[in-house]
Amino acid sequence: MPPRTCALCGDARAILKRPKTGQQICKECFFYVFETEVHNTITETRLFKRGDRVAIGASGGKDSTVLAHVMKTLNERYGYGLELFLLSIDEGITGYRDDSLETVKRNQQQYEMPLKILSYDELYGWTMDAIVSQVGKKNNCTFCGVFRRQALDRGAAILNVDHIVTGHNADDIAETVLMNIMRGDIARLGRCTSICTQGEDTIKRSKPFKYAYEKEIVMYAYFKKLDYFSTECIYSPDAYRGHARVFLKDLEAARPSAIIDIIHSGEAFEVTDDVKASQKTQQTCKRCGYMSSNELCKACTLLEGLERGMAAAAVTDRARKKLDAEGPAPAHLRQIPLFQRPPIVRSNQNPCPNNSVV
Repeated sequence: MPPRTCALCGDARAILKRPKTGQQICKECFFYVFETEVHNTITETRLFKRGDRVAIGASGGKDSTVLAHVMKTLNERYGYGLELFLLSIDEGITGYRDDSLETVKRNQQQYEMPLKILSYDELYGWTMDAIVSQVGKKNNCTFCGVFRRQALDRGAAILNVDHIVTGHNADDIAETVLMNIMRGDIARLGRCTSICTQGEDTIKRSKPFKYAYEKEIVMYAYFKKLDYFSTECIYSPDAYRGHARVFLKDLEAARPSAIIDIIHSGEAFEVTDDVKASQKTQQTCKRCGYMSSNELCKACTLLEGLERGMAAAAVTDRARKKLDAEGPAPAHLRQIPLFQRPPIVRSNQNPCPNNSVV
């Protein structure tokens, strides 16, 4: 049987089959359709406006490396007029993050973007290695997720950027939908599929890869010969998300469109008024100034538990009551520096700007 020709250009030999569509296409057509689909996502959802300062969350992994490459390519090709930066968070994981940050530093040179690295040790006085030594591997992702989110906002404030983009892909979002369903977390289910989010005191965040399959991101990085770090986090194998990931991969094997179907289902969910009414009002953490639904934000609560040798107190309500029974936190405990909130410009109707990329 002669080699198949590309289903798009009809000239070159097809060398890959798109996981997303099943089309057999050539390498150059794959690059074009992948980049064009991301461009369409950006323009149709009006993620940016000309002159925006945009920080790319860079971990050195495939998703963030491809995101940096594609954002630079599209910014130059279509004249978005964006000022791009790389923002990396050093969680302090020996043998993992220290190696991946070397990749980020090379990406900085390759893509000619300014780079800011902010560490957990610098912000919180703890590394993930130290946290895991105290809490073990069962709940360590809770600490890392909370600390990382606030660290990204603080790093973005230091860079004085308008927007943070992350490499979350379609698989990640579909997994989150499944996780929220399995946990019965209706409030988060209503917003987890949003391509752009912004809290009262946070910088806009968006996911240009919302509809990009993980497999296609890997293929893009491979065929483009991009420089990325491929090792998984050494503390993540026991994470709850892993169960949703395994289930999703089984669904994808039986029905490749399952990933997009789950995202569209999540988009169709509507949170009822009584659920909205039960959600706590956002306020400002009295200790560090970051947004919070309680007097203390989750990061300050987690840090206090670590400092007092009662790390589990910030994870479960029962343990939190035990911590409260111990009395107020001693004055000498380490605290997170005061968060300097950047000026926020928002639309009256949507957390993302209404004026599209020009």
